[in-house]
Amino acid sequence: MKIGRRGFLKYSGGGLAGISLASPMVYASCDGKAGVNDNQVLFIGDKIAVAETTSGKVRGYILRDVYYFLGIPYGADTSGANRFMPPQKPEPWNDIFPAIWWGNAAPQLIEGIYSGENRYRAFRHHANFDDISENCLSVNVFTPGYNDGKKRPVLVWMHGGSWNYGISIEHDGVNGENLARHGDIVFCSINHRLGPLGFSDLSAAGGEKFAASGNAGALDLVAALEWVHDNIENFGGDPGNVTIIGQSGGGGKIITTLGMPAAKGLFHKAIALSPASMELRDKEMKMKVGEYILREAGLKAGQADGLQKLTWREYYAVALRAAEKYITDSGIESVTPVQIFQPQVDGNFIPQHPVNPVASPYGADIPLILSSTTNENSNAFRDSSLEEISFEGVKDEMAKVYGEKAGEVVDAYAKAFPDRKPVEIWSMANRFRQGSVVVADAKSKQTAPVYLAWFGWYPPLFDNRMRAFHCIDQCFWFYNTDLMLTHTGGGARPRALSEKMANTLLRFMKTGNPNGGGLPDWPEYSSEKGEMMFLDDIPEVQFDPDREARKTLPPYFQ
Repeated sequence: MKIGRRGFLKYSGGGLAGISLASPMVYASCDGKAGVNDNQVLFIGDKIAVAETTSGKVRGYILRDVYYFLGIPYGADTSGANRFMPPQKPEPWNDIFPAIWWGNAAPQLIEGIYSGENRYRAFRHHANFDDISENCLSVNVFTPGYNDGKKRPVLVWMHGGSWNYGISIEHDGVNGENLARHGDIVFCSINHRLGPLGFSDLSAAGGEKFAASGNAGALDLVAALEWVHDNIENFGGDPGNVTIIGQSGGGGKIITTLGMPAAKGLFHKAIALSPASMELRDKEMKMKVGEYILREAGLKAGQADGLQKLTWREYYAVALRAAEKYITDSGIESVTPVQIFQPQVDGNFIPQHPVNPVASPYGADIPLILSSTTNENSNAFRDSSLEEISFEGVKDEMAKVYGEKAGEVVDAYAKAFPDRKPVEIWSMANRFRQGSVVVADAKSKQTAPVYLAWFGWYPPLFDNRMRAFHCIDQCFWFYNTDLMLTHTGGGARPRALSEKMANTLLRFMKTGNPNGGGLPDWPEYSSEKGEMMFLDDIPEVQFDPDREARKTLPPYFQ
């Protein structure tokens, strides 16, 4: 039987983490667990890896001395009457739940993710998608042990993809096995509602019943953290020492969670990598869109229940058509239809924007690491001719984003980084670094420390054209550089930096201070000096090297 890549993942027992790669970070011994020293690495059976949760027992498996518990429901199915509602507790079960495969991805539009130009993206990121369903509220747990009297620090990963795309195991580099083993910590990753099904405000169209509908997907994040608080001790974790971490849109989720009163006390440190999608929506605008949705579906005021009867694809089509009509009628040019469906400041679940114009008080005591990569927008790996682009050519390209300011932006970044080629400057002038600094400025005015980093390591792939692109740093923090080969190439060079970064992450999880993990002494960030850790083969502390260049960019929040 011929098995394709996605089929192979299903037969391999643990995603790509189940592939035997010749690396000390991928191999680990399970000698003795079967009673025979035969180098067996996977163990599953009636009395193996069975844990208690508040909803019932779950069965996982052991892979290379790490316990995998995958796809555990932390909430009920969100279809039907639960659609648009706050997350509900899962129905208890009497049998043992098979927590041996990843949970469903939330509904999202991913057609063509493996085809056309996206084949490059699929190769680079190893996009892992399987079933899509509204029954998507699940958590994965990786732990070195449970019921052993230990209370390990806990890490909770929130996936990227803005608020409308993604899954907890989208990239091989965010598998929790290696970091759990290396640091003796518990690693969790979660799925939650996205897009129109997570963020349609139907409160005006449907009444009080739908009061939470505009922020339902963000409330899922809180429900997942509540599950961790109530259950993680049964998996060897410490509910009193939880760190949340996310990248890109996941970084935006971290920042949003810092501003949610219901999340207060459920986590204790936070890490936002290349935070994006931090522009929360206006409630009045989203309520108007909700009314457009009702009309687009052929329903009248008070008939919003009818939207719960559509298939998710039918609802998506209705919602996006309605959003497009609203944008056309209102003359808004700053968002696309799908971008409307993000969290909103509602005065209740999210009382104010988490960092704009000032940081929310709900996250005032939370230590925070912020990081981004130097070449977030790098795409030259697909087209070698871009290596020869001139500064004038870059200005022409950047005019598509910055208009008549493009020349000023390019000149400022070229001045700040005179050793960089035009194609590098093109990828360095971006909102990810700018947004990280904006958050750092706001958060550093509170009591808890803030630490800022900039990741600039270049992989030796595609003739060295990949550079420090968006997402590359994830596998370094998680000790997975020999697993996420299409980001790093593998080997000793990326592993050396990854060990320092992973150890630094572990120190931060345990103490709230990243120092002592192998990087140079990392000072707290201040707006005055712009202290930051530059992450490369030889990490070093720098002081806001792009400060003057960033001044040419439009304000992050407008």
